[in-house]
Amino acid sequence: MPYSDQSVLFSSASGVRLTDTAGRTYLDGLSGVFVTCFGYGAEPITSAVAKQVQTMAFHPPLHGTNPHALELAERLVRLAPDGIVAAKLVNGGSESVEAAIRLARLYHHERGRQGKVKVLSHYHGYHGATFGSLSVTGRPDVARFGPGLPGVVHVWPPDCVESFLGVPHERSGAAAAELIARTVEAEGPDSVAALVVEPVIHLRGMAVPPPDYLPALREVCDRYDVTLVFDEIVTGFGRTGAPFAADTFGTTPDLICVGKGISGGYAPLAGVLIGDRIAPVLDGEAGSRAFAPSHTYAANPVSAAAGVAALDMFEQIDAPGAVARLSARMDAGLRRVLGGRGRIRGAGLLFGVTLLPPDGPDPEAGAKVAAACLRRGLIIRGQDDWVVMAPAFTSEDADIDELLSVLGEAVDEVLGDAR
Repeated sequence: MPYSDQSVLFSSASGVRLTDTAGRTYLDGLSGVFVTCFGYGAEPITSAVAKQVQTMAFHPPLHGTNPHALELAERLVRLAPDGIVAAKLVNGGSESVEAAIRLARLYHHERGRQGKVKVLSHYHGYHGATFGSLSVTGRPDVARFGPGLPGVVHVWPPDCVESFLGVPHERSGAAAAELIARTVEAEGPDSVAALVVEPVIHLRGMAVPPPDYLPALREVCDRYDVTLVFDEIVTGFGRTGAPFAADTFGTTPDLICVGKGISGGYAPLAGVLIGDRIAPVLDGEAGSRAFAPSHTYAANPVSAAAGVAALDMFEQIDAPGAVARLSARMDAGLRRVLGGRGRIRGAGLLFGVTLLPPDGPDPEAGAKVAAACLRRGLIIRGQDDWVVMAPAFTSEDADIDELLSVLGEAVDEVLGDAR
């Protein structure tokens, strides 16, 4: 966000709370922006970062790597679903998505299918703010930046098929997958390199897909030799209750983009996890050179040290268990405070509420509720007709209860107390 007189000037943070320069505290109900899953000031991450800064803050990326980067890559592969065999570390989610697109195109190029370059992605999906990742973002407001990456084709996700066409939820996954198959056929299977999707679509108010949708995409991509890419920048690293949403929804893609919580917010870090179908193209001279380190700070030793320590903490706190317990409390509490004023969608500690004003739809309801929360010292995100929440894995029951209480007051203010 640009700095303005409405911007909060944060000066310090501890646990799940931040303090601004005026001394006011805020409960962080969004984990920064789906990042600080272990809260602020978390050990052992802070010590690992401090130690690495003093030991070696940077290494020459054209000449080698560092032990933390190798350990992090190996442990991410072990954490990932079966079939993921390699990892490339980068700096942020946008870079991760662009690296996945490059790798998908390289895969087809090295197999003699140079014409397979098009990339399919969801309307209303979000994949980043750099040129390539913005191009596959399916929001209509990105058109203000002019033409995007050539060869990008957008397709409708189940939530849109359901909302716009009235298809029942239980049938919307099959219908959306069939539309994607028809799109591949219309564009020409020999021209389509990849399908990039968020398992849960954040900018649709956390649209969780029907159970059959992602498995159906896997079948469509196998049928047409299309690389399936999951953008798990938001959903990965335990947020949905399993290490990755690929586990939650029982579907392993060819590439998984990871970021945000992967370092707990203690250093810029992201990556691409690479499946066994794609990885062999990197064994050859052309492939390995084409996909060599390409970002100055990729696999930086400080960021890698943060990532290794974050994985240590992931295991120490039993992140999936913590998410399951807190998620159950959040779900029950949201139903209690909202009544019939919102439709709840969630996966693990990733919750979205589509607001239902008594006087009919309000395209600014989400922003109004989020602003009312901020005035009360609670950070969430609101846009269009929805709000989303993603508390830290280290939240206490009292933190969740406070979040719910403040949210209820904010919804009362904006929508009226209709409970």
